[in-house]
Amino acid sequence: MKKSILLTLVTSFIVSTSFSQKNKDAVLQDLDQKSQMYSDIALQIWDWAEMGYLEEKSTALLQKTLSDEGFSIKKGVAGIPTAFIAEYGSGYPVIAILGEYDALPGLSQQAVTEKKSANKEAGHACGHHLFGTASSAAAIAAKNWLKETNTPGTIRFYGCPAEEGGSGKVYMVREGLFNDVDVALHWHPGAQNGASAGAALANKSAKFRFYGTSAHAAGAPDRGRSALDGVEAMNMMVNMMREHIPQEARIHYVITDGGKAPNVVPNFAEVYYYARHNKRDVVIDIFDRIVKAAEGAATGTGTTMDYEMIGGTHELLPNLTLQKLMHDNLSAVGGINYSETETEFAQKISSSLGYAALDVDSATKVQPYKEVARAYGSTDVGDVSFAVPTVGMRAATWVPGTPAHSWQAVAAGGTSIGTKGMMVAAKALTLTTLNLFENPEIIKKAKIEFEERRGKDFQYIPLLGDRPPALDYRK
Repeated sequence: MKKSILLTLVTSFIVSTSFSQKNKDAVLQDLDQKSQMYSDIALQIWDWAEMGYLEEKSTALLQKTLSDEGFSIKKGVAGIPTAFIAEYGSGYPVIAILGEYDALPGLSQQAVTEKKSANKEAGHACGHHLFGTASSAAAIAAKNWLKETNTPGTIRFYGCPAEEGGSGKVYMVREGLFNDVDVALHWHPGAQNGASAGAALANKSAKFRFYGTSAHAAGAPDRGRSALDGVEAMNMMVNMMREHIPQEARIHYVITDGGKAPNVVPNFAEVYYYARHNKRDVVIDIFDRIVKAAEGAATGTGTTMDYEMIGGTHELLPNLTLQKLMHDNLSAVGGINYSETETEFAQKISSSLGYAALDVDSATKVQPYKEVARAYGSTDVGDVSFAVPTVGMRAATWVPGTPAHSWQAVAAGGTSIGTKGMMVAAKALTLTTLNLFENPEIIKKAKIEFEERRGKDFQYIPLLGDRPPALDYRK
């Protein structure tokens, strides 16, 4: 009798596991069958190349794609016209998948192997057209699985605009839109496949504006007070400050307005600053010193100054419980294989970057798992990671060795190399999402780790303060 009961239980488990795997296989096959549709969506967004908070057509396309699949849509969330939430299902767990779709200014490029301007204002040099589309595909695939298996829970897609300097997700976190989420998933385009523990630098950015007095630069220079002098004096002091900040810190700036004519003393000038470090407290200190430099520059040049906070993001809080799961799923999916045409394209792009040979393995294989990561860039996903357990990955959507924010990244993102990598991400995100719905214990363990890493006394304070969304920062 006992043997019979045991045999029944074992058989039941095997059948259940087999059924679950068959459903997952069917989900992945469905993604393969829809890959051309998703490629078309991504390449359309690539062609539009809309900058932060201006992504009207891109957000509309993703909203329609999700709405057509049965998702309810909340538009204009957190006071941002191009932000939205798409939701399917009910109850817990609530699994969020993040998607981005903003482009970068001044990086217009055709999908060719030499540098060419496509005569547009912006380009998808960070691959967010792929990001938003793959995340939408994963949300739809998870929805279909929930429906097919009659599994309880809620799948949400978060349409996140203006990641590039606009800190769109920060406003969404500040608004409490993640308060009932159990786990958030994200990914990012890259030059290799990997799901090791991620890292990102905390960041504060602002536009410093100087106001002077116009005068004829030759006829009455004594009557003028140059706003550009204020900017240049500020830049000089900040550049001297670099010697006296932690070596891991980064400060960058660009003069966005330096006057209109050499023979007119500029009465207005503007400089746009970023300060970064892997700890937000250090960033706050560095930024405060930058403000002091601006104040001193204004005093010394006889001008006045004010500044506008544009963005501010936390560093990324890792969750190894979730990260190991994502790595296992990405490893199961694997990388991509180049066709003959894609190989020829990739070799030319690789040569343009100064490489002697194409590193194909970075595209075809998944990088080994590592728990320690060094941060180089910043992302507003950092704020999400302090609100809810968060996990991410990268997929090889660019030719191996390609740096982000380059014309080579734009070019590859507009080809099948980009869209093939995008589908790798969609599959890995989908499998990880299904695992979370199937096994609440993973979520429970991830939440315990989350609370330990964040600290019991943690209080969320946005680095950009209480300002409304900077909707015009790209105008």
